[in-house]
Amino acid sequence: MGTCKEKPEHALGEESENKRVLVGFAVWLGITILVCGVLDIFFDGIPINFTVPLLNLPASASMILYYTAILAAAIYIGITGLKELVVERRFSVEFLMAVAGLGALALDYRFEAATVLFLYCIAEYFEGYIQNRARRTVEKLSRVIPENARLIIDGKEVSVKVSEVQTGSTIMVKPGERIPLDGNVVDGFSHVDQALVTGESVPVPKRVNDCVFAGTLNTGGVLKIAVTKKASETLVSRIVELVVESQKRKAGIERLVDRFARFYVPVVIALAVFTAAGLPFLLGGGFETWFYRSLILLVVSCPSAFIISVPATIFVAITIAAKHGVIIKGGVFIEKLAKVKRVVFDKTGTLTLGRQAVHEVRRVDLTKAEDEAIAYAAALDQFSNHPIAQAIVRKAVERKIDLSKLKVTDVVEVPGKGIVGLVNDKHVAIGNLEFMRELGCNCTEAFEISEGDVHTAVCVSVAKTGLAAVCVVDQIREDALRAVKELKAAGVKTAMLTGDRAEIANDTALGLGIEEVHSELFPEDKLRCIEDMKGKDGLVAMVGDGVNDAPALAASDVGIAMGARGVDVALESADVVLVKDELAQIPYLLKLSQKAMVIAKQNIAASLAIKFVLGALGLVGLTPLWFTVAAGDDGVTMLLLLNTLRLERIK
Repeated sequence: MGTCKEKPEHALGEESENKRVLVGFAVWLGITILVCGVLDIFFDGIPINFTVPLLNLPASASMILYYTAILAAAIYIGITGLKELVVERRFSVEFLMAVAGLGALALDYRFEAATVLFLYCIAEYFEGYIQNRARRTVEKLSRVIPENARLIIDGKEVSVKVSEVQTGSTIMVKPGERIPLDGNVVDGFSHVDQALVTGESVPVPKRVNDCVFAGTLNTGGVLKIAVTKKASETLVSRIVELVVESQKRKAGIERLVDRFARFYVPVVIALAVFTAAGLPFLLGGGFETWFYRSLILLVVSCPSAFIISVPATIFVAITIAAKHGVIIKGGVFIEKLAKVKRVVFDKTGTLTLGRQAVHEVRRVDLTKAEDEAIAYAAALDQFSNHPIAQAIVRKAVERKIDLSKLKVTDVVEVPGKGIVGLVNDKHVAIGNLEFMRELGCNCTEAFEISEGDVHTAVCVSVAKTGLAAVCVVDQIREDALRAVKELKAAGVKTAMLTGDRAEIANDTALGLGIEEVHSELFPEDKLRCIEDMKGKDGLVAMVGDGVNDAPALAASDVGIAMGARGVDVALESADVVLVKDELAQIPYLLKLSQKAMVIAKQNIAASLAIKFVLGALGLVGLTPLWFTVAAGDDGVTMLLLLNTLRLERIK
């Protein structure tokens, strides 16, 4: 619950100590209320034969127990509140609760004074627990990173602190250990559980040249890793830093609540003072009656319920997204995502994998099997790094074609044209029409059967005769179609921007169900398209790889970057980062953001309505002070914080 404004950040030790003290006071006050209740009901408080100085009241065991517990708790809480009033010039809930408790005690309402402070202490603990639940989720990322690393120096293993390891060093990670630093595998093979960072449920195979992240779990073999990032620069460290810093980028609704609180608190406190000092003269009645009612207004004056619940709602949404492998860089983007009405996708590397895949094998002689053409082509292409060659080799692997049984010699690759060689002593060539003509291969028929196809095709020639045309396409992501369908079902428009040819762009868009396509664009053209779309149907979100479309990402209302291939660039250029490149997270993000804003508005409306009703009832003497604290301050604050946890149910 804390204060009527957000608390400044305290040292962790000081905050923990304060929580322990409040729990101690809660136990003390709770026992005091029970014991004194029994003493007052059955033993008349156990009278003691002397009069209390200053109070001029007959003493009893019950009275001494009450006064001791109430004064100790009220003074401790009041000093905290007084510091904030003097230093920060604002009324905190600690100050208001201490005044309410001491005021009730001055009127000799001991039970109510003790109950007010008891409810405050117990609520402070539980509210802190609920508030910190999201923060603990993020901090858990940091705690799992090992403190030491196995550094390899001159072939020997030395244990050193992670903070002392420099980039370029080689470390070793054994099975069952967590990887201490980001890096690239230089030796070994294993499966690594990356759920902590990317949310992937299945361990990912890691071999030489694959990147690994700090905090992930090595489940299989021994890995030697060349360190690429210092401890403070690892992906996990950046994620924790960004999520914590996201609290500083407040949403508009958070700033509105802060501004409202600046006026609300002084006005209600002034009304409480007027109630105690002025209403006895204007409306009659005893001073004690109106002073008691003014204490109720003091309790109502603290807007901690909505001051805390709104930022808590935003932060819970951000941490839930982080658990799903999505980094949102501030509450302002939660608010914007809730208003997005159009999502614009880059094509290559976003809707597609940016990797060629065999789309179709068109045979000249239909009596011959497709696998024959794939086998001959892959036999040569296994020696090439060209994307089309790699696609054909992957297709051969998928079809379980054993290339080791083929004898391959005299391989020559001609950049930009194709590759030629001998396979089982037969002349084999794969390439474009120009290359086939240069080699004297008859591939006219092979290219004719693929004529009119918008996709790239290469001819497979065996013994200088065209055997088949292999068509390749940029492979569409598995979840791209699902993401587009869910966006359309939610009433969100979709569009695609690409530098690719119009025929290929239209074919991809048609397969995904995207209505609006802009093709053959340069980066500056993408920027212009985004500017034209903004303001037409609501806010615009742009999804890209964060590299060549960085200007368009920056120009959009919300820039969403694919982070798996270049997390560092994505973290810098975008407002939202999809750590594991799952487009299906985008509809979920919009749904999560919309629900977060609905809950934030519900919390504001509910807290103000409850406080208004209780304030009015208290002013006419229909509610006691302890009930106002339980229902109107501590109770409603806890209720609203629990309401924010409904965000975790969103699928």
